[in-house]
Amino acid sequence: MTTFHLRAPLSDQDVTQLSVGDLVYLSGHAFTCRSRLHRYVFDEGHPMPESTLCENLLIHAGPIIVRDDGQWRLVSIMPTSSIRFEKWGARAVDAWNLKMIIGKTTMGKETAEMMARKKCVHCSPQGVTPNLFINHINILGVDNFDALGSIEATWLLELDELGPFIVDIDCKGNNLFDAIDQDVAKNKERAYEIAEIPPDFTFTKLY
Repeated sequence: MTTFHLRAPLSDQDVTQLSVGDLVYLSGHAFTCRSRLHRYVFDEGHPMPESTLCENLLIHAGPIIVRDDGQWRLVSIMPTSSIRFEKWGARAVDAWNLKMIIGKTTMGKETAEMMARKKCVHCSPQGVTPNLFINHINILGVDNFDALGSIEATWLLELDELGPFIVDIDCKGNNLFDAIDQDVAKNKERAYEIAEIPPDFTFTKLY
């Protein structure tokens, strides 16, 4: 496991050096996206905001942001589960030229295959730290606020050593969570053997 400090926009070299299990701290520009923006662009045919066209770091998040003395103030932010967006994942990586997606959990096979082709990675936060993250984020602007609402709007962020995030899908097609699932399955088999539980054991349903 290696720790990297990267600045967005990210290059191919930035992301191809990463392997599952590596830790990443991020600086530079990023933008947020949730379900509504995916539908707005891919299902309803609206264009992406111009402010995101040069940005290739996406955070799956709906930040809580308020207007304070004429300025946007970040109250809380925490990446949400990326698997929720698998329907659009591969298209987003391709069409938006993404190099990194930040979100909890992981993404599916179709998105991972596109990531391998386009040189993109997925990273998950270590722990739940919404109040710590706000000290490393500055709000640069917002698009689609009226159309999508505050939570689903496209927020443009400036990051300053935001992290750590763990790489869970790398450009080589490796998936950290798949590897963990395999270890869990092996340990489960061993535990069943020790406890003399038959392999076809099923849990009793309680009503």
